[in-house]
Amino acid sequence: MPESKPKKQFIDPSAGPVVSTRFVVALLLMALGVAWILYYYIGVRPDPTVIDAQGNPEKPGGPNFLGDLEDWNYLIGFGLFFLGLIASAHPKTPLGRGRGVVVGMLGCFVLGLLWICTFYVISDDVSRLAIFNDLGQKNLMVGIAFMAVGFTFATRWE
Repeated sequence: MPESKPKKQFIDPSAGPVVSTRFVVALLLMALGVAWILYYYIGVRPDPTVIDAQGNPEKPGGPNFLGDLEDWNYLIGFGLFFLGLIASAHPKTPLGRGRGVVVGMLGCFVLGLLWICTFYVISDDVSRLAIFNDLGQKNLMVGIAFMAVGFTFATRWE
């Protein structure tokens, strides 16, 4: 009977663990950033189209400190999200080694390009898309930030 060849393992044992503390922290930062933006947009942000009987705009809901931050909430939310992406570019995470680097890099580049293109397509009436309507020209900074994070992945590419 011929000797069978050993089967290749699907997972490279030298690649490191799939789940690490750094990767969990990165995922939590990204989730917290998205949650921050959504909570502000849905629960706290005053609707600019709602005006009371005296002609005053609607007051912000939710915690007062979030309402006082106004557009800074987007900076905090996107900052947390991008910080999580940057943390995931470390070699101790699946996105920071091997093919994950290429996926992270190209994903960030494409998302940035799509964000900017979407903004330009709807720029005549940005009220059609949530988040885009509040950011206005700052949408360009978000798209460029996605691309900048893509460059952090590019520095890990071997």
